[in-house]
Amino acid sequence: MAEGTIGLVDARTRILDAAYELFSTRGIRVVGIDAIVERSGVARMTLYRHFGSKDELVLAFLEQRDEQWTRGWLQAEVAERASAPADRLLAVFDVFDGWFRTDGFEGCSFINVMLEGAGGDEPWQRASIAYLAGIRRFLEDLAREAGIADADNFARQWHILMKGSIVAAGEGDREAARRAQELGRLLLAQHLPAATR
Repeated sequence: MAEGTIGLVDARTRILDAAYELFSTRGIRVVGIDAIVERSGVARMTLYRHFGSKDELVLAFLEQRDEQWTRGWLQAEVAERASAPADRLLAVFDVFDGWFRTDGFEGCSFINVMLEGAGGDEPWQRASIAYLAGIRRFLEDLAREAGIADADNFARQWHILMKGSIVAAGEGDREAARRAQELGRLLLAQHLPAATR
């Protein structure tokens, strides 16, 4: 790889790393391009060479969040903690329990970004909704594997438990994941085939 190309890759990575940290902890409306330029240490022109607008940078941040948070962390942790699909559903809240107790808990970026827009039709809002739907598909797959008849409806209910627990944790309830898991056990008992209960 040529030296100039290495510099370009490094600049893009630094910009995205800075945006990731700032957007996930402060939100996207509050963080301006100047803050990202300052945090990344690149020139404004360099930022715009890699990302044509702040919207493009927000979309790249959401994509990275999906890769790192949804796939690289949540799904990986759930798979590591349990093997049976129903147990994996419950393991979501074990993973959340540790997350909710971390210093600097920032909540779910997809929810935060989705709620930041006024009209609901910004590209980053649509992307956030799509990434949330991806999490729901993961839950639906687990529900189907567990033998739950209406896996889509169940996944929507489970996702409400997840999102509600995130909001409760944001309010300061560090037991929110445990409380949601209790409700999840009741929901599973209603929906699992009798043979697997």
